[in-house]
Amino acid sequence: MERFSVRLRKAVHVFCAGHFITLTDTLCEPLHGHNWTVAVEVDGTPDAHGMVVDFILLRDTLTRIVARLDHRMLLPTRNRFLEVSEAIGPGGLPEMTVRFQQRRWVFPADECVLLPLANTTAEWIAAWIGGELTAALAAALTPLPGKIVVAVDECAGQEGVWERTGP
Repeated sequence: MERFSVRLRKAVHVFCAGHFITLTDTLCEPLHGHNWTVAVEVDGTPDAHGMVVDFILLRDTLTRIVARLDHRMLLPTRNRFLEVSEAIGPGGLPEMTVRFQQRRWVFPADECVLLPLANTTAEWIAAWIGGELTAALAAALTPLPGKIVVAVDECAGQEGVWERTGP
């Protein structure tokens, strides 16, 4: 049996972003950031031209998704322990306020990305990127043919992985 796949792990698929996660119901880690690296692998049967998926289309689509996260604060909107809200700040500009128990953070709204996640872990960020990638390719009339794996490395050798099998 043969297996075909394409893999992308390119220097352009790196984003610098801040985050923090709730480690337990009562513990939230300090604000910090990473230079996150994203890799994608797509399995499938080669088409009539011998391609599982067009490398250029895959690369460019992933580049656009990763760029949305670069130099941003990543905030989860589905974390039951965090209260995330937007309001106009004292300077008249929109701000995002995040609360965890007695702690509070305030960020410029235009420097945040609100992600529909329970936590901004590497695993959930990989799942979000994978969902965005599959949706964008489907919208471009190029649905992924088989299994897709997205890995998000938050520091050398420490990555979260998401996998979806089937179209």
